Parts: sequence; C-alpha cells; structure tokens
Amino acid sequence: MAILFGVAGPAQLSSVPAGARLLGPAEVRELAAGIGLRPSKRRGQNFVVDPNTVRRIARVAGLHPGDVVLEVGPGLGSLTLALLETTGAQGRVVAVEVDPRLARALPETVADRAPALADRLTVLTTDALYLRDVPDPAPTALVANLPYNIAVPVLLHLWAVLPTVERALVLVQAEVADRLVAGPGSRTYGVPSVKAAWYGSATPAGRVSRSVFWPVPHVDSGLVAWRRHEAVRSGPDRQEVFAVIDAAFSQRRKTLRSALAALVGSASTAEVVLLGAGVDPGARGEQLAVHDFVRIAASLQEHR
Repeated sequence: MAILFGVAGPAQLSSVPAGARLLGPAEVRELAAGIGLRPSKRRGQNFVVDPNTVRRIARVAGLHPGDVVLEVGPGLGSLTLALLETTGAQGRVVAVEVDPRLARALPETVADRAPALADRLTVLTTDALYLRDVPDPAPTALVANLPYNIAVPVLLHLWAVLPTVERALVLVQAEVADRLVAGPGSRTYGVPSVKAAWYGSATPAGRVSRSVFWPVPHVDSGLVAWRRHEAVRSGPDRQEVFAVIDAAFSQRRKTLRSALAALVGSASTAEVVLLGAGVDPGARGEQLAVHDFVRIAASLQEHR
C-alpha cells in the first residue's frame, strides 16, 4: 500500500510560476546529511548532482505543460525539480519513492526550492514493482533515473499496469539501454528488447557521464526514449506472447523448434506451431521481431 506525502502549496500568483532552484553537488550532500542518509548500493542510490543534466533530461523527455509525470526513485529531488519546472502550473509530478526518509524529505525540498510548484507534487511511498495504480489524474509520461539492478522489471511492470503512460524517458545503465533499444540480430537483442517492443518503440536518447552522479557509479549510463503503440497487441494476450518470448530465449543457441518444445509439449508440435505462424523452425529467437512472436503465440492458440 502506498503512503502519500504532500505539501499545501502557496496560492498561485500567476499562470507562469517561478523556476525551480535546482540542486548541485553541495546541496545534494547537505540534504543527504540532514536526513542521515548514506547512499545505498543495494537500492542503487546514485543521485544526479548536475543541474544541466536534469534540465537536459526534462527537455529530451518532450514534456508538455499539463503532463502528469510519473517519476520513479526521485531520491533527493534533483530531477523532480526540473520536471516540475518543465510541466509548469498545469502539470503534476507523481514521485514514487521506496525509502521513507527520502519520501518525507522530498515535499520539503520542493517547497523550499520551488514554492510556486509545491502543490503540483504527490509523493507515493512504495516500491514501484508493487505499484498498481496512481491517484487521479492518471500519469501521461514516465521519466526516471532508475536503479540499475531493477530497471527492466520496473519498466515492464509499469507499462503493464499504467496504460495511460504514453511516453517515457529513462536513465539506466548503458548496457540496459543498449538491450532495450536493440533490434533483431543484434548482439544485445534479447528478452528486454522484445518485451519493450511489445509495449512501444524504444530509441536511444544519448549517454550521460558518470561524473554527474553521487556517488560516482562504476558503469556508464544511457537515456532511452519510449513511445507506446497499439499495433502488435491485437491478438494473443501479453502473458501468452511473453511465455513464447521467454521460451525462445531460454536457450539462445538452440533453434526455435528445440527451444519451444518444453512450452508446447514436443519438438514436433513446436515445428507445426512455427510453420503455422510462418516462422522457420530452424531460426533462433534473436532473429525474430516482436510481430513474429505474436504470430507464434496466435498459432499456438490454434493448435491447442
């Protein structure tokens, strides 16, 4: 269950609120010290300390005035302030933070550094992996600096449970970014690539230097832009398509005929299903696009 924190903001003085005072390295460390926080490696807490970087993220996200932005892992508020500044008086930011100390401190930071926008922030104290819904108004965009170890599960979960989210821009480990945007035949193409493609189109949106984080991570980071589409989701449901994807990549060196045998009962049945989908039984999972997996799931339904 999510716990909500908020701040009653001051009366809106004009339709164009004052900009936020963004956080730099000194301010981030001061805020962390004030709540007794030492960044947790287990929770993947690497905080962005460069104002130019968070403004760049907010800009590249293509946010519009009035957008309701879901931010996962707002931390000390560096990106939150930039998002509030970008969406302005008509927008909202819903920040999902699992650490109670950070969740309690965030509204205070926003009230101090962006008082005209404080009433545009809602904080949910919960694990994003267990989030099921968001108080109205429903989110239209997802923008986040995601912990590297849970980035893919969080994205797949949120895309599934929040269909109103039409656009996303996420900061993730460079290796994860490469997997999310990879196409068939690529060395990095795999389960994350295909499942992301089932929900929408993912494209690279630039790299981010290690030096903008505190503490400095041991890996590079990348931005991934994503836009929802509906085209491939007419037909078999998500669970059926994803079961085929998981089976196809469970043993990458095997042909689809062999890889899908356990899922459908036998290699001979797998061959019939694949031929019914117009897919070569001798192909491998990494050669197929998401539309191919949808056709295989549809063929499997017909042959049950």
